[in-house]
Amino acid sequence: MTMTMDGELDRELGRRAALVTGAIEELLPVVHPRPLYEASRHLVDAGGKRLRPSMLLLAGQAAGGEAEALAPAAVSIELIHNFTLIHDDIMDNADVRRGRPAVHKLWGQSGAILAGDTLYSKAFQVLGMTKARPDLILGAMNMLSRTCTAICEGQWLDMEFEARDRVFEAEYMEMIEKKTGVLYGASAGIGALLAGANPQVVAALDEFGRLTGMGFQLQDDVIDIITPEKVSGKRQGGDLIEAKKTLIMIHAFAHNVPVPVFGKKDATTEEISEAISLLEKSGSIEYARSRAEEMVEKGKRALQVLPDSKEKATLLALADYMIRRRY
Repeated sequence: MTMTMDGELDRELGRRAALVTGAIEELLPVVHPRPLYEASRHLVDAGGKRLRPSMLLLAGQAAGGEAEALAPAAVSIELIHNFTLIHDDIMDNADVRRGRPAVHKLWGQSGAILAGDTLYSKAFQVLGMTKARPDLILGAMNMLSRTCTAICEGQWLDMEFEARDRVFEAEYMEMIEKKTGVLYGASAGIGALLAGANPQVVAALDEFGRLTGMGFQLQDDVIDIITPEKVSGKRQGGDLIEAKKTLIMIHAFAHNVPVPVFGKKDATTEEISEAISLLEKSGSIEYARSRAEEMVEKGKRALQVLPDSKEKATLLALADYMIRRRY
């Protein structure tokens, strides 16, 4: 069974996103003190594609579970994701997220820290509300706590890279695995675990999510370079002027490609275009794209442990979307 039409994938993801959004209203109400919960809900209510909770629901259904029963677990993943976004924006002093002012811009840095911490703690409380055996819930909580630790490790590595002149490819892949891949891995793995799947299936789903999540991040790096601002909503080549050591730049440095705008905050549009052209000619952009495809293909192979189903087909289509998207 295959799924080839973007429209069909959009519908499948849309149904699950709507389920998660409805569950958020029930499981994370705005209560006293209202400003704390309004700040906590600020990015959550901005929407987004809800890819991670949708992956949890799809994995759980593919393993024999029911989406409605798994909804609290899906919400917990979304809360963890948004907790990381709030704290990332504080560390980066970002102004905007998802078209809205960043949480710390509206509620101050202290308020944003508390809002992120609230999402973090609520995520585990909500996960405990999932309709599953207590031993499975305990296993899911262990997976999620390990994942949160790994995310912090990945963020720390990313910060360390900023102070270094060069970063090696293996180091970068470790960083994106921890910062991005593990939460997708936990999404799929926890979905399978709470559905009662055996350990082999749980491990395979975790691998699927982790590898496709890494492909997602590598594609993000490509999108930053190739996608015009009018499409992405972000300045094209932003990673260049911010001197981010993405896989594209690691490849370029290794092949002695001169990129004069790297770290140049006042680079003009023309200078950025010339730098992008250099990266295209050197094969650095294509290298990152090929590594993204490699991650996703390897991740898709992990799903061979599952019987064919509509949910499995949707997971495979979602994996392809990770590296096909342009913003």
